[in-house]
Amino acid sequence: MIFAYNKAHVGDTLMVIIADDKGTENSVIRKGNVAQVKDESGQIVAWNFFHLSDHLVIEGNGQVEVTKEQLAELNRLIKEAGFTETLVKDNEPKIVVGYVETCVPHPDSDHLSITETQVSDSETLQIVCGAPNIEAGQKVVVAKPGAMMPDGMMIWPGNLRGVESFGMICSAKELQLPNAPEKKGILVLPADAVIGEDFLKTRSV
Repeated sequence: MIFAYNKAHVGDTLMVIIADDKGTENSVIRKGNVAQVKDESGQIVAWNFFHLSDHLVIEGNGQVEVTKEQLAELNRLIKEAGFTETLVKDNEPKIVVGYVETCVPHPDSDHLSITETQVSDSETLQIVCGAPNIEAGQKVVVAKPGAMMPDGMMIWPGNLRGVESFGMICSAKELQLPNAPEKKGILVLPADAVIGEDFLKTRSV
């Protein structure tokens, strides 16, 4: 679940992104200052909370953090508007340190690689990567499905030339790190980086 707020450019509206709408035509039900967005299958993919400052003060722009108390207030607004659903926050970090366990050439590409990348003690993701410097044995930064990149791009499961991919191995430029090189390639972390650690909160590179 992604909370996004940019009062200067979007207005006083909190957008809560639940799932990938896969580019389908969405339907919107608005009740007062709360709007529920569903994809064509009827799955809820987002909520919009208009005139947010009447109820909450949100710090920051782009992807923002919401406290337990603020989440309770959003759920109160949903109920008050007449909806029955409840927001349940996913507290797991989405941009984390990963470890490339395996890396093999994509069978239908001369530049893509298929990796098995560990992102926690209990989770390994298949990720297709196009970086020329990707190798097994590296510590890297992984944007897991449901992550919002610094430029606002959302990361969802995808399919690259017939191979499923569940995330993105990131470059310094994609992470908008200071002095990021222009040369194409993923960011390789020191060997002592901790797998599963929230990279955006603990980065030291």
